[in-house]
Amino acid sequence: MTFGLARRELRPRVPLRPGEGDKQHLTSIEGLAALSLDALSSVAYGPEAIVLVLIAAGSGALSATLPVTLVIAGLLAVLVVSYGQVIAVHPDGGGAYAVAKKDLGQGISLLAAASLVVDYVLTVAVSLAAGAASLASSYPSLAPHLLPVCLLGLAVLTAVNLRGVAESARVLMLPTALFIASVLGIIVFGLVRSHPVAVVGTAQPVHITESLGLLLLLKAFSAGCSSLTGVEAIANGVPAFRDPRVRRAQRTELMLGGLLALMLVGLAVLIRRDHVAPRGDVTVLAQLTAGSFGTGWPYDATNLVVTLALALAANTSFGGLPVLMSLLARDHRLPHLFGLRTERPVYRWGVGALALLAALLLIAVDADTHRMLPLFAIGVFIGFTISQIGLVRHWRGERPRGWRQRATLNGFGAVLTAIAAVVLLADKFLAGAWVVVVTVPLLMLLFARIQRYYTEVGKELGLGEVPPPVRRTVSLVIVPVGEVSRLTQQALTAALNLGTAVVAVAVQGDPDKARALRESWDRWNPGVRLDIVESPHRSLVQPIVSYVEREVAKGQHVSVLIPEVVPRHRRYQILQNQRGLLLASALRARTDVVVCTIPYRLSL
Repeated sequence: MTFGLARRELRPRVPLRPGEGDKQHLTSIEGLAALSLDALSSVAYGPEAIVLVLIAAGSGALSATLPVTLVIAGLLAVLVVSYGQVIAVHPDGGGAYAVAKKDLGQGISLLAAASLVVDYVLTVAVSLAAGAASLASSYPSLAPHLLPVCLLGLAVLTAVNLRGVAESARVLMLPTALFIASVLGIIVFGLVRSHPVAVVGTAQPVHITESLGLLLLLKAFSAGCSSLTGVEAIANGVPAFRDPRVRRAQRTELMLGGLLALMLVGLAVLIRRDHVAPRGDVTVLAQLTAGSFGTGWPYDATNLVVTLALALAANTSFGGLPVLMSLLARDHRLPHLFGLRTERPVYRWGVGALALLAALLLIAVDADTHRMLPLFAIGVFIGFTISQIGLVRHWRGERPRGWRQRATLNGFGAVLTAIAAVVLLADKFLAGAWVVVVTVPLLMLLFARIQRYYTEVGKELGLGEVPPPVRRTVSLVIVPVGEVSRLTQQALTAALNLGTAVVAVAVQGDPDKARALRESWDRWNPGVRLDIVESPHRSLVQPIVSYVEREVAKGQHVSVLIPEVVPRHRRYQILQNQRGLLLASALRARTDVVVCTIPYRLSL
């Protein structure tokens, strides 16, 4: 007996592969890196989108940048609180889709799913295209090769995510930290200085085409809401977090909201104070960088960090869309293979589908960011609005303590996001937003058709019903053979253990060879009947298929066991005949028999 030592069970220690175990799930900090870079990096184009709208009313209208940004920050606060509630109510992930499925019915849930899929694919394409364009601004020689640069970045991100989301989070932690530090540095140094250190870019004439009224402010608000893209990704990717998942995901959502609001408002203050207007060949963020750091190495380093962050922001979709697709597969709205996880654990099919769709989109628009921007935020706003309305329904149904305040907050958020969606859709419809109007209903139709197929298959298979009693019948195992050999001996040994009756079938087109095979068989005498089928045309597959069909017609349960030679080295595989594969394919296509293969492994 031992004292002071607890008994320890002896268990075999099996080394974990990459991605296995709880340590391979995300902490709050890793979740911020893996799932939030899309939202955080949007400060590179969100404030600029506001400026580009307001400048239509003259440079004086740029003073409205700060009030518009404050309204957006208020909406961000509502969304952060709302998605914290979504995380608690739907810890399996899915975000707006999970909310709509539970509280708003099938049609709205299909709309939420379709809008989220569109948003995730566009997030990847827009982030990579923006990153490539920003890189080309520093290295003009890359300008003619934006598409190859985007596809290369997409390939790298896909490879990293196929190893597991935790690995991708670790890769993204340093770029995320550098980006946050760079933007906060721009704000701090800019506020400390009384005036910009340097001015970059070429001045452009201002053409006043509108007056500063409610409609222009609404357009600026809708355009600036592109900074909110990616806020929902944490709620969609809750299963990727370590336990306790809900608490960690909510903490990550709060960190994201606080950082994003701080950066947006800080940049808006600088834009208003320094009267930053659009200039040629540079972005608004680059102007603010020059105003804070000058045009030395900190300016170049900051621009490179922003470029890297924009490129890596696409990783948010790799953390969210595969989880969403797995939920759709579980609900029979996508092929079930999207619900399969590898041992890493990774939804490999979802990662591959996202990479393929993003690559096709980049090729279709030739990696042009401006052709995709009108499509970018619409899907996000649809998801935002649905999740807010769904939570209102949820609180009204559950009626927990304080449900009225929660429902009021979610209803207010739904109104704001719906207004943003309508204004943006109306303003950018002819500029390309019509593609979303067409794509989303097509995706909804696809999901509905797949669900209908699985429903009909379930009825035909009798899923959920008590089937008739099992009937025992004579089991015949048919073994195609070519000659007497160790391969034949192994196949017959296995067949005798599978069925009550075994018959070997050989196809011969030469009478002399058929006679020689019969003599060899009789000398061996394995205790199994040999049937030789004549084939004057030396066809193997058709005679055996016909033989099997005749035996099935007798009312027997028939199995076919096909012996197969498997070389040790893959390079010798092409030297083996593929008759077994052809025969198995033909039997599966024309009969309902059980088709099995038994390998005979060579030492070569």
